[in-house]
Amino acid sequence: MTKQEALFEYCLRIGDTGVVLGQRLGEWCGHGPVLEEDIAMTNIALDLIGQARGFLTYAGEVEGKGRSEDDLAYMRSDREYRDVLLAEQPNGDFAVTMMRQFLISAFYHHFFQALTKSKDSTLAALGEKSLKEVTYHLRHSRDWMLRLGQGTEESRRRLLAALDELWTYTGDLFDMDTVDELLVREGIGVDLKSIRPLWEHTVRETFTEAEIPYPADSFMQRGSRDGRHTEHLGHLLSELQILHRSIPNAQW
Repeated sequence: MTKQEALFEYCLRIGDTGVVLGQRLGEWCGHGPVLEEDIAMTNIALDLIGQARGFLTYAGEVEGKGRSEDDLAYMRSDREYRDVLLAEQPNGDFAVTMMRQFLISAFYHHFFQALTKSKDSTLAALGEKSLKEVTYHLRHSRDWMLRLGQGTEESRRRLLAALDELWTYTGDLFDMDTVDELLVREGIGVDLKSIRPLWEHTVRETFTEAEIPYPADSFMQRGSRDGRHTEHLGHLLSELQILHRSIPNAQW
């Protein structure tokens, strides 16, 4: 694998996660528990789509085959997508959505901090821009961990159920393969082994304050690096891509 091929794959992983998680949060538009939260989730979704645009545009430039951000987002199958498994999980109730957001935001907060030091100036700039947004995403979702964990018996029950449902997908966040190893050696990519203890500290600290237990080691679902996803991604992409595939090259 060449450095160019690895960089293309790397950008897809970050961009695809933004596309998928942004689409998931967009499903809440008009259905939030209160108006303010409806708007907040929509704004986070827009942030994520904006991040995805940056990374997918760069991926197209690196690939050098003339594919745009739209081509990469709308014209690839689920097996070609590289989003982390956690991002594609269904919204469930509000506790599931907030737990998913917290676990991913905690990861990307530390990831983008590290990416700002990349020797690739474009990745470093994208990391810096994304870090400003994900810092808010983390603060927002962390606040909901505390509210739900310390709230009513029902809110706590739902939060614990959400954690039990989603925790098995967190191991996928930290898997590293030849793409990561090559780019880490070049000083371009982020060493996920160094990110994991930072993420664990953030999660443990928040769970302690929210008075919910940190899960014990358990089986982890994996496969996103190789395009092996849960059954949920295909359904999500069918909704996301239907207009672009039905009316190719349509313009507003």
